[in-house]
Amino acid sequence: MEAAFEALGTFSPGLEGASDPGHPAFGLIAVQVDGLAGLWGAEPVLVQRLRRALAPILPGVPRAGIAGTWFAATVAAGLAAPDGLEVVPPGDEASWLAPLPARLLTPDPGTRERLARFGLRRIGAVAALERPALIARFGVEGGLLHDRSNGREVRRFSPRRTPERLALALPVDPPVHELEAVRFMIHRLAVALAGQLDGRGVAASRGRLLLELDLAFAAAGTEQQGVVEQTFPEPTSDARAIERLLFARLERNPPPAAVSRLELELNEVAPAAGQQIPLFIPQAARDARLGWELARLALVHGEDRIRRIQVLDPESPLAERRWAWQGPTGGGRS
Repeated sequence: MEAAFEALGTFSPGLEGASDPGHPAFGLIAVQVDGLAGLWGAEPVLVQRLRRALAPILPGVPRAGIAGTWFAATVAAGLAAPDGLEVVPPGDEASWLAPLPARLLTPDPGTRERLARFGLRRIGAVAALERPALIARFGVEGGLLHDRSNGREVRRFSPRRTPERLALALPVDPPVHELEAVRFMIHRLAVALAGQLDGRGVAASRGRLLLELDLAFAAAGTEQQGVVEQTFPEPTSDARAIERLLFARLERNPPPAAVSRLELELNEVAPAAGQQIPLFIPQAARDARLGWELARLALVHGEDRIRRIQVLDPESPLAERRWAWQGPTGGGRS
């Protein structure tokens, strides 16, 4: 199972499951696929890719289900054919669940028995009841029964571990040499990873782009791999900002041969910090945007060509002591 999690992690960093055979959920893996369609294809295509990755690791062919809630996706996987895929249309979880047996709503035998005693044999019958009535009969579990039967999420997606780095790779066939084509692929990777960052409420402070080169027509002595690394002015989950800075650094040192594979890695991932926006001050985030623009200009024109003014002593009688030049990443008021 640990090897299976490693294989699935190359497609999505959002994984949930247990590797302990004694765990009640052993054998059930939840994969967060939000924002991955542009990278790996439509959902049926992605499922086939996941199955091919798991084929040499796990026995048999896994059942697969896709839905907007954890409960509906789990039920869909259980109802799918051994090598099939059950997809619940977005927003139709309640109507899709309605004809199914009500016992699927809970693993508790006592609750299942009480549902049958009240004549609630289908999920749709449970969904039709008023929420207070279910809570009066089943307590807190009644509210969960009502939410599940109406297609509402009742549990938070909990990744196996808080990711400290996110990485996705994209093979390039045929290899490309044009920078604009490389930029398009960087954009796809950045959008996919930024969606994962947003989904977890985290941000990355550093990006690393790994390029594998096709040496068929390259000059002798050309390295097969190239690395582009960039520290961001502030932690971010903005795909466009990540793309612009990495591409600006890549433009300074273009790859010497055609690119056959790209891998984007976002490091120093941590919970995103909120920002208090003043109510009556427009463009409150202008300092943050200025930091990003200065970083981009430093990459384009050279870090030794960009300077900021640091205020030292505005009351000094000598003008040269009131301020000083500093680099684009220096501190102090400016």
